[in-house]
Amino acid sequence: MEYIAKDKATAARKFKEEILQRIKEVPAMPYCNRKSIFFDDDEIRDLIYKGYIVVYKINKKDQIIKIFGFTKYEDKPFG
Repeated sequence: MEYIAKDKATAARKFKEEILQRIKEVPAMPYCNRKSIFFDDDEIRDLIYKGYIVVYKINKKDQIIKIFGFTKYEDKPFG
């Protein structure tokens, strides 16, 4: 988002709002996103949005979703 913000502040704010909205929707259907390409665990998922990945883990027992990180797809910092 910093890259977007350097160029266009309005676009950065819009992107932030949109991706946060997508993250807020995850608890309703946590398994609708693909299994993570970074981890060999069915409970870890990748939410993909406009070339970015939000990696999160589902804890069914405690009914918690933990966000691991947020990265541009090409960077692959977890893999």
